Amino acid sequence: MTVLSEPDEYATVLRRWRTRRRVSQLELALRAGTTQRHVSFIESGRSRPGRAMLIRLAESLEVPLRDRNALLLAAGYAPAYPENRFDGPGLAAVRTALERVLAGHLPFPAVVVDRAGTLLLANAAFTALTAPAAPELLVPPVSVPRVLLHPDGLAPLIVNLDEWAWHVIDRLRAESVRNPDPRLVALVTELAALAPDRPREPGPDYVGFAVPLRLRHRDGELRLLTTLTHFGTAVDVSLAELRMEAFLPADGHTAAALTALT
Repeated sequence: MTVLSEPDEYATVLRRWRTRRRVSQLELALRAGTTQRHVSFIESGRSRPGRAMLIRLAESLEVPLRDRNALLLAAGYAPAYPENRFDGPGLAAVRTALERVLAGHLPFPAVVVDRAGTLLLANAAFTALTAPAAPELLVPPVSVPRVLLHPDGLAPLIVNLDEWAWHVIDRLRAESVRNPDPRLVALVTELAALAPDRPREPGPDYVGFAVPLRLRHRDGELRLLTTLTHFGTAVDVSLAELRMEAFLPADGHTAAALTALT
């Protein structure tokens, strides 16, 4: 956890989050149940908010829990949100539940990652699907986006690599802008350097509502769609940063091939 050292740093950080979210002082005041004058005084350092008010302001700006704790520490308050290790006893029940969800998604691939895309859990179908990747890419900590887009990973097998790679990179970049994380920024820079040129126009690969991941496979081309799920009401820092990415077959052939694969 990053601790902000300057006594009035919280005011600068709060203003930065409001600017990032493109929210006016008046709108923030209405969301948090206070006045624009109070918000202005807080951001200028003329007024020190109470702990409850600072939490309300952070909630109103959808500041990630990790950054809310840092904001509270900067203002001289204790953190409000616990942070349990994903592999620790505090989240044992969550791990068990997620393992059941991943198993229930078989024979289709699914993973659980943190906000930087680091692999935490995977089902057998994802393990089988990524088997062609170089062994060094599969040594923990494993970056799922890197495994998918690295030349030594699945990139040579992706038929629509130019379109799909930038689909992934743009999503990661948007997340890094909305919720800054140095690991995510570094990953976006790395993957952008590896990706082919961005296509000038959307390709013909849409299946009516999404861009499929098209993979060369011994049983013919696989076409997969991806979905992202997260805990919307989490109050634990680690839990709030979890993402489950599930791959779904876009056609009957892919469904049959994945069933045979696992």
